[in-house]
Amino acid sequence: MTRSIRLRPWQKAALEKFEASGASDFLTVATPGAGKTTFALTAARQVLAVHPRRRLVIVAPTAHLKTQWARAAARFALHLDPEWSASAGRLPADMHGIVTTYQQVASSSSVLAELAADAFVIFDEIHHAGDDRAWGQSVLEAFGRSPGRLALSGTPFRSDTRAIPFVRYVLDEASPDFEYGYGEALADRRVVRPVYFPRTNGHMEWTAPDGSLHSASFDDALDQARSSQRLRTALSLEGEWLPSVLRAAVAQLDGVRLDQPDAGGLVIAIDQEHARGIAALLRDRFGQNATVVTSDDPSASDRIARFSSGTEPWLVSVRMVSEGVDIPRLRVGVYATTTTTELFFRQAVGRFVRWTPGVKDQKAYVFIPDDPKLRSRAFQIADQRRHSLRRREQERYERDPAALDAGEEEQLSLFEALSAVATDHQTHTPFSSTDHIDDDLDPGMDDDPTLIVDLAPPPPLAGDRRSLGELGIEFGGDAARLRREEKRRLREQNSEIVSTIARRTGQTHAQVNSELNRLSGVGRITEATVAQLRTRLEVAERLARR
Repeated sequence: MTRSIRLRPWQKAALEKFEASGASDFLTVATPGAGKTTFALTAARQVLAVHPRRRLVIVAPTAHLKTQWARAAARFALHLDPEWSASAGRLPADMHGIVTTYQQVASSSSVLAELAADAFVIFDEIHHAGDDRAWGQSVLEAFGRSPGRLALSGTPFRSDTRAIPFVRYVLDEASPDFEYGYGEALADRRVVRPVYFPRTNGHMEWTAPDGSLHSASFDDALDQARSSQRLRTALSLEGEWLPSVLRAAVAQLDGVRLDQPDAGGLVIAIDQEHARGIAALLRDRFGQNATVVTSDDPSASDRIARFSSGTEPWLVSVRMVSEGVDIPRLRVGVYATTTTTELFFRQAVGRFVRWTPGVKDQKAYVFIPDDPKLRSRAFQIADQRRHSLRRREQERYERDPAALDAGEEEQLSLFEALSAVATDHQTHTPFSSTDHIDDDLDPGMDDDPTLIVDLAPPPPLAGDRRSLGELGIEFGGDAARLRREEKRRLREQNSEIVSTIARRTGQTHAQVNSELNRLSGVGRITEATVAQLRTRLEVAERLARR
């Protein structure tokens, strides 16, 4: 039953170091797009082969990423529940584990502590455990007893001094056990894309909250408050700066789609109203259909998934696609948000760096305002940075400027963008300007036999006997159907036939459900395995026929 997977050189090196460490905690820092998920799930398969009774718990930053992780795990024949909740009871016997979020951990740490007491835990983007002091404490409470923890991050730094749980610090600095930076990945070729940053200057006029009139270009030196107001003015839906940049981005994407017809673009907006306004601009001025995803939309994850697998040109979001979301076909971006922190900027740019096998010209383009802070971010993005506990003088400038100056928030309605006109355009590529990566070979296709890792069969689960022959899943192919999805389908069928029986017998739904559970050996429906749900359905069908 052993299957194998071909890893990239950095993944193989990281796996060997992980297996040799023997430590409870291991931190891997790798640039977005390098393949952290494949590395982590390969490590999980190896750990579970040695400790088959252990569960697997993955902690992700967002709800959308829970399903993404579960689908990736399914390709490794690992069955994870992305819809787990603390009220669901015991984990069903036919699941290897769960995928949860840092926010869920904060509200369910005591329940998770029991589930994870003998589990292998993967922390996706571990720096989120430092987002809130309560979150960090909850992570410690939930996973402090876990025998093994693998932490992942593409941006291992923060602008505060809170230590991240389960991260080792040396001289007040986070110390990764394995690190693979963007510069290394670019030099390795066919791992990540080179990113270009077209910058657009402009002349902006606005009324400040105190009623004063201002006029400036991005070349003018301004204080923090006025810089934030200038950027907000440029990004205003009423001015001409934003439509000018969108026009250039649309033309760029049209050119890219000549060689890659499914190539997509992403606009990162300020807020939901701004996002919808940008979608309207794309539609009305440039004839471009755009999918809008906002955090208040319960179908946002489905919209992102459909866009990822589709061919539509544009996606507009606020923060839904800033980190971890995997949309390999993204080739053109417009950074149209007032959030200028280094962490967010790097996360946003990380959406465009994933290499796509079979595409010859892999350049990506992220259009940015020629704002001094964003210009600096573009220049420095290839630098290797680490999360330091030492407070730096510059950190006072790391706060989100979207609300303007502290104390002025109540006067925000007095701020008014008067005009914004784009002027000169420049393109900066702080990484590689060479065109030598035009071949379409994927690093996973190298002939080096040392990169092939044999995977032992995943730990057997209840009800798996019938599917043992199906575990040879093609790595890199379409995700296998999630076991959770199969259970949802069976539960819906069970519910329909319960309604039929209740209608025919005059019993209540509760009475019918109780009898079916007794006859099929099911305790709580949330704890039932696929096999138990199938048995319950067969019992119900027999009763209905009677």
